[in-house]
Order: sequence, then structure tokens, then C-alpha cells
Amino acid sequence: VCELGIDKLSFDDFSLDVDAMVTAALRMFMELGMVQKFKIDYETLCRWLLTVRKNYRMVLYHNWRHAFNVCQCMFSMLTTAGFQETLTEMEILALIVGCICHDLDHRGTNNAFQAKTGSALSLLYGTSATLEHHHFNHAVMILQSEGHNISSNLSSHEYGELMQLLKQSILATDLTLYFQNRNSFFELVNKGEYNWNVKEHRDMCRSMLMTACDLGAVTKPWEISRKVAELVTSEFFEQGDRERSELKLTPSAIFDRNRKDELPGLQLEWIDGICAP
Repeated sequence: VCELGIDKLSFDDFSLDVDAMVTAALRMFMELGMVQKFKIDYETLCRWLLTVRKNYRMVLYHNWRHAFNVCQCMFSMLTTAGFQETLTEMEILALIVGCICHDLDHRGTNNAFQAKTGSALSLLYGTSATLEHHHFNHAVMILQSEGHNISSNLSSHEYGELMQLLKQSILATDLTLYFQNRNSFFELVNKGEYNWNVKEHRDMCRSMLMTACDLGAVTKPWEISRKVAELVTSEFFEQGDRERSELKLTPSAIFDRNRKDELPGLQLEWIDGICAP
């Protein structure tokens, strides 16, 4: 772990190919004690990780590399910021699995696009956290597939707890939910009223951790952050192109390649308004 540097927030995931990322993810499970604590069969864990990787589409940004990047950021937070001593082992398992699975089967378009197009996903899940509900259900589907159940040695009560925590973790990556919760969270912290013994406070903290790790690439060194920004922008522009050609709509600025000169200002607004807090 130390040689590879996956315990550092500055870690460069672009240095790894897709197979090396699977190996690094395995190492994170081992280092966190998840394999030992929950008696996870090693072959099952390998198969599960490979299938999760396979179920990420070849889109420009919301792909397997992004999922690994978010998981690595969570691993760093857990091991270097003291959360490993504060959170329960079940919470840690849910966070790590949640990070790896949080964008499963992402199509390279956002929730608003699903609603605008009346996609099958929006009809199935509704317009609230459409993709996040799909990512969670896809994660459960893989876990319940033969030879993929890394939770097979949990009791029924423990399994129910894991599913509840996992669902909460993945749904927390919907920024709409983040905006609903962040003022309450900051108020608790600023007033010194945060209490780890209060379930609602723990839930809120884990949700904030998921959001922070999902957006964590913005904290990387410039060369890494720039590459990520270019990938995100390219994916957004592709959605904007589809909005213009298929829906005959003018995309909003961040999705409109014709307004790319506005991007630096929009990026600063994104960092100052969402990421930095």
C-alpha cells in the first residue's frame, strides 16, 4: 500500500491500467480487514470485483476508473483521517462497496437527461435520484449472482444492515441529496453539536464522506485534476450534443461545447460552491 501510494489523497490512478486497479482494490479490502472480519472468500471477492468492473460502461468519465478513484479516496480518508477508528466495520464495508458500485451501468448522461428523454430508467425509478437507484439495484443484482456473494457469511440481520447502509451510501452520491443535507451538517459541526452516538449524525457524516470522495479528484495535484476535468467535460459535451440533436434543446452552459470559453469560470463556481465546502 505504501509503495503504491493508494493511502494518499494525491494518488495518481492514471498510473494503473484496468487490471492493476482490480489488484489495488483487492489490496484495499485486505488492508481494511474486510476479508478477515466478514470471512469473504478470496476467489468470490476477485470474481465480484471483475464483474463489477465489467458492468461499468465504456463512457468517458463515469466508468471503472472513476469508481476505483472514488474507492481509493475513501480508503485514504478511512486510513489517514481517523475514520477507521470511529466507524463500525459494517459501515466501512458499506462505504467501500458503495464507492466501487456507486456508478454501476452509468450511461454517460445525468438524471435530468433521463427525465427529459423519458428513458426506461426514469419510468422504472421515477425522477428522484433515478441513476442512483439504478446503481444500487445493479449492485444488489451482482451481489446476488451465483459466485459473487461477498456477504454470504453474514447473518440475515447483518445482511439487512449492510443493504440499508449500502443503499444510503450510493444514494448519497446524488448531489440533490447533498444540497438538502449540507446546511444541517455544517450547522452541527460549527456549533460543536455533532455526536457520533446519534444515528442521524452518523448517517449524515457517511453521506458527506461519499460526496467528498465522489468529487475528490478536484483535490488532486494539478496534472491529475486537469485530466479528470477534461474527461468530465468531454462526457458533458456529448450529452449536450444529444440534447441538441435528439431533443432540439439548447443545453445549459456546462454541457454546451459552443460555450466552452465559459468553462474556466464555471469550473471555479463548481469548486467554490460545491467542492471546497
